[in-house]
Amino acid sequence: MDDTLQRLLDAEMRAEKIAQHAETERERIVQGALAEARAEDERFQKRIPELHASFVDKAEIRAEQTIAELKRRYDERHVQLRELAEQREDDALEAAFAVLISPETDRAQPGSQ
Repeated sequence: MDDTLQRLLDAEMRAEKIAQHAETERERIVQGALAEARAEDERFQKRIPELHASFVDKAEIRAEQTIAELKRRYDERHVQLRELAEQREDDALEAAFAVLISPETDRAQPGSQ
């Protein structure tokens, strides 16, 4: 019986050592994962200015493209309006001269009789 008890005590001691080793290994793995996560966070924090600058650069490029497109549209519309104004100016001058030259103008005015 003493031999059986001794084997059980030895088995329990081995099991305790295995459990302690597993606990130590678990703690080592957890600490390693935490250290890796901190290192990744530090790398990310260091990259934030670079990421921000990249975002700003891309936003500035898009803004410049949008401004160029709006300016192009504005210039096209300005040319169209200028041409239309010149056409209407000629039409208005012709109509004004026609009214001034027309003999009916004198008769249509009140008090000219």
